[in-house]
Amino acid sequence: MGETMSKRLKLHLSEEAEMGERAFPNPFPDYVVAASAAPASEAEDECAGPPPTRDELSLPFHDDGKIIAAFTRRIQSKVKDLLQQMEEGLKTADPHDCSVYTGWTGIALLYLQLYRVTSDQTYLLRSLDYIKRTLRNLSGRRVTFLCGDAGPLAVAAVVYHKLRSDGESQECIEKLLQLQRTVVSRDSDLPDELLYGRAGYLFALLYVNTEIGPGTVCESAVQEVVTAIIESGKALSREERKTERCPLLYQWHRKQYVGAAHGMAGIYYMLMQPAAKVDQETLTEMVKPSIDYVRHKRFRSGNYPSSLSNETDRLVHWCHGAPGVIHMLMQAYKVFKEEKYLKDAMECSDVIWQRGLLRKGYGVCHGTAGNGYSFLSLYHLTQDKKYLYRACKFAEWCLDYGAHGCRVPDRPYSLFEGMAGAIHFLSDVLVPETARFPAFELGFSQMHKQV
Repeated sequence: MGETMSKRLKLHLSEEAEMGERAFPNPFPDYVVAASAAPASEAEDECAGPPPTRDELSLPFHDDGKIIAAFTRRIQSKVKDLLQQMEEGLKTADPHDCSVYTGWTGIALLYLQLYRVTSDQTYLLRSLDYIKRTLRNLSGRRVTFLCGDAGPLAVAAVVYHKLRSDGESQECIEKLLQLQRTVVSRDSDLPDELLYGRAGYLFALLYVNTEIGPGTVCESAVQEVVTAIIESGKALSREERKTERCPLLYQWHRKQYVGAAHGMAGIYYMLMQPAAKVDQETLTEMVKPSIDYVRHKRFRSGNYPSSLSNETDRLVHWCHGAPGVIHMLMQAYKVFKEEKYLKDAMECSDVIWQRGLLRKGYGVCHGTAGNGYSFLSLYHLTQDKKYLYRACKFAEWCLDYGAHGCRVPDRPYSLFEGMAGAIHFLSDVLVPETARFPAFELGFSQMHKQV
């Protein structure tokens, strides 16, 4: 008994040490409701003095959730500064990397985002410059939005559409659909996850339909991919004898990953998108119990393992851990209307607040910006200003880009590993009501003015 307790204590201490190695202590006080929000009695008022000002509370937003002018100016100034640094740094970037994840399409997507939030056509034309470069260098090897040809083709289709070059846009969509045969083939050894698999191709189709308009990619094309993902999940579940507990089971490189990038959270999240049009029976009978199976693998801390076989509570990244799983939980709450999913999402948020200022850097895949997006998404869902506050504080951390002694990523200016991702997050903090995690959350751009 004593030996077991000793082992547990050692494990706990080693995990605490690992947390310290992976994240900075969060220096910010957490959100509290403003003292002025509740009326005080006359006696309390006399003793307490005047209520604290907004500056004293460090709330960078107004009561309606709009970001205050001073914080807006700080972010705009930093975005301008980081863009200059990024452009200079990209002069030495890999000329052949066309991916959204670490390459030129990611930069095109950033400029498309800056156009979305500012309506400045200069950014749209800059996006066009980068996307033209990628279309000349497609690899022909991979099919996903983040790491394959589907990303450049889908982003190009959207850029051309916004420029009213409908012929070029349609040509890109046709090339995107030519990749489908590989994706749905029964002989394909393609995985199902987001980075390199079918869910990543599905996102490309849904992205085009969201940004250009429903029906741009026909429903039957989407359904074929959805069916392939579901049948693959059912097959592995049968093989692993988990049909009752987890009807849709997925793996990558023979490991049953949990997170958003390689794992089940990302796949279930895509299947629950309204644009994927998965029928209610499949969602209820297959997706929901599979989500619940993953939920039961949660650590006591509220974080999630990187894979079903991993018992170490150490990664708090979008790619592995709570910052990716939280998106699955929020979508499950939207689809199934059950409070348990929202409760779990809020507990994920607490983990991210405590352990999300990452020493790995500021990027969106495994950095502070990606973790900050979880707060923006939860704010959008709940309208609870605690989550807007937390997002703003993670943005404040990113305003000191490079000052914390973080590890420099391999592709330091890219969208998912580096500076472009931090710029994307900062720009979204300015418009929290329409913020969305790049290349993952489907957006609202049709609401915004086009050229």
